Parts: sequence; structure tokens; C-alpha cells
Amino acid sequence: MRRILSKPFGVMLVRILGIDPGTERTGYGVIEVSGQSLTCLDYGCIITDKGISLPEKLLSIHERATGVVAKWSPDIMAVEQVFFSHNARTAFQVGQARGVILLVAAAFGMELDELSPVEVKSAVVGYGNASKEQVKAMTRVILGLDRVPEPDDAADALACAIASSVKRTFKAHLERVEDRV
Repeated sequence: MRRILSKPFGVMLVRILGIDPGTERTGYGVIEVSGQSLTCLDYGCIITDKGISLPEKLLSIHERATGVVAKWSPDIMAVEQVFFSHNARTAFQVGQARGVILLVAAAFGMELDELSPVEVKSAVVGYGNASKEQVKAMTRVILGLDRVPEPDDAADALACAIASSVKRTFKAHLERVEDRV
């Protein structure tokens, strides 16, 4: 696995794994960043069987997410923060799936970016209250895909990876400006 140095993107290739956690469906998307160029390497969804227990679902998520990391060797994991205002049970279960994903990142020594839904929408669309359709459409455009990524969970994961790239690029630019002052 490559190690990220405190250099701006463009000096080396960086792979970012975006994750949209869930117990039924966990979206993932892998992008590669080289300078201003973003390339989609892979995306999909980890779908757990409906008839299995929560611990078995979490184990399945762990095993399949570990497989994605082993295959692509990403440097950074970008995970969307859980935001639910009405259904505490769903939020709790998604939080458990998110915890499994964070465990995978730690086990592989990956850097972690945790992004709010507003940060993701702002980075991808330029507007924090953008619709899901707007985010999917811009994800397709930014990554130069032939079609909008499906399912929604995978598109959300790719958007999260893009947002991580934007955030890190902006931070690198700020550091360069501060160094000149």
C-alpha cells in the first residue's frame, strides 16, 4: 500500500475508496487521483442476505470490504457520516455497519476522511442541498462515465470519494498559500 506524503495531489497517484455504509447495502467506489484528473476504477454494492442476523451481516460487510481493499490497495477511505433524524433504530444499525468499515480502514492502515452529506453535495455539485439526482449526474460527469452509476449506494460512495479528493486538494492549496505568507 502506498503511503500518502504531505504533498499535493499530482506528485503521485492516490487511490480513494468511498463508502456509503448500510447493513442491507453498503456502496463502494474506488477512484484514482492524479493532479486534476479523477478516474473511476471500480464501484458496486455489498448486499447482505435478508434472512441472516445482524452479526452475520456485519461479518459479510467486513469480509467483502476487506476484499475490495485488498484488490485495489486504496490510500484513503472516505466515509459518509450517518445522518438520520427520525429512525433511531436504522441509524443505530447503519452506525454498526459504519463501525465495521472503520475497522477495515484501521486494519489496513488507511487514512480516513469522514464527510457529512452536505460536504459531499457541496464538493460534487457546488450546492449543499443538491438532490440525489444532481449528485449522481455530476458524479457521472466528473468521472467521465458513460452512464449514471447505479445503484444509488454505489453512486453515493463515488461522490464521497470525489469529495475527499476535492477536500484534500483544497487543503493542499491552502497549505501552499500559508507557506508563502
